This record gives sequence, structure tokens and C-alpha cells, in this order.
Amino acid sequence: MGHVHIIRDFASPQEGRTRTVRIYTPDAYDSAPGERFPVLYMHDGQNVFAHPESALFDTWCANHTMERLVSEGRIGPWLIVAVDSTNDRLAEYSPWPEPRSNVPARAGPFVRFLVDTLKPYVDRVYRTRPEPEWTGVMGASLGGLMSLYLGWRYPDHFGRVGALSPSVMWGWNQLFSEWNSHTRKWSRIYLDAGDDETVDPVGYVMRYGEATRDFHRHLQHLGYADHEVRLVLEPGGQHHERDWQRRLPEAMRWLLD
Repeated sequence: MGHVHIIRDFASPQEGRTRTVRIYTPDAYDSAPGERFPVLYMHDGQNVFAHPESALFDTWCANHTMERLVSEGRIGPWLIVAVDSTNDRLAEYSPWPEPRSNVPARAGPFVRFLVDTLKPYVDRVYRTRPEPEWTGVMGASLGGLMSLYLGWRYPDHFGRVGALSPSVMWGWNQLFSEWNSHTRKWSRIYLDAGDDETVDPVGYVMRYGEATRDFHRHLQHLGYADHEVRLVLEPGGQHHERDWQRRLPEAMRWLLD
């Protein structure tokens, strides 16, 4: 079994606060001290791991999924760095405002924390493979939007992007106009949602299946090929950690292999 290390007061100078960061190291990290490992960064860290100090209810159980896939020989071992969200989650995961819900855009400082503070720390302290081909970012809902945003804005940092039920409709579909060309960088982008998934958490109906399908088509029109982007639409899939946990093995198999 791998280990989950929790850093409760990790300084984020860009945000003027501290954050909780959870770092999973696989068995191989200890048993193969001469090897370096790829890293997957994940949003909503309190919901990521099966661990006594994770969220009280359903989590993604990403550590168990990783260990099972590695034991089956489907992928190699990865480090997982999960950053907890805060009570200001909607704003800190918003690259632009969402006027329909009066949510301001406060993602800028959080993005700079990930890029300028957290990733350099992880690459300095742990034996990582820091290249974008071996660095991924993953999240669900607004965490999925943030993952796509990071992949678009920082392709030299994050080459693999996992976006489960991503809120690509946020800010009147702003991501569609922002992501206006192929990055011409090595890319692997995984998209999924329930085929008819909808939710109304902030005052308007968000149609995740329809929007995710449209964004996949948008990337195809920009020149992304089938080996660079994949879409999975799950019949009956809902907007919940249980559904993301269920789809995570497929996401990891395709994205991290």
C-alpha cells in the first residue's frame, strides 16, 4: 500500500493564506529509490483519497484505484498531489466571473500558487518526472474546468488533463472562446460526463452531458486528434463523487498510460 502524507499549513503566498495538501506516494516510490515518478495534481483534495482524514462521505478513492491499476499492469505508478478546496471554492475555481450566479473570478492567485509554488516544491522535494508529458491535472465539475484551464494556459507544465463532468459552460461558455487554437504541444485530454447529466447548484440549469459533448467537438475542430482527446458519456451518470469514483479507473487508464 502507498502512503498519503498530509501537509496542513502549506503556505500559498499568492493567495495570502495556507492550504491543505495531500500527497500520495506509491509503493514503488519506497521500493525503487533510484527511480523518478510522474505526478498527477488533483483538485478538491479532501474528496480524492480513501483515508481516515478525507471527507466523511463518498470520495474518489484515487489511491485505491491507482494501486489496483498498477497491480494489474495497466499503468505505471504515479504520485498524486491533491489540494483541498476552501469555503470560497466557487470563486477560487473561477477563471472568469459567472454573472448568472454572481460568482467573482478569483482563480488567478490559486493558479499562480499551483504553477509557481506547489509544483516547484513537489519537483524539488520528491523524485519526479517534471516534464509536461509526465505531469497531469484532474478534477470534477469546477475542478474539471480548472484542469482544462491549466492545460490550455500552461501546456508546458501540464500535458495530461482529466476533466470529469467539467463546468465548461461557466461564464457563458468562456472556455470555448479562450481555447481558440491547438497548443501545438504534447497533449492528452480526457473528458467525461453523464450523457444527460444536469445540475442546478447556483440558480441555473447546467447541462453537463450536452456541454461536455460540445467541448469535445470544439477541440476536434481545433485539430485535436483521437489520440489526444477522448470523450466518455455514461448513460445515467450523475453529478456526484460516486459517479466520478466509478469512472476514475477508465479515466486513469487512458490518461496516465
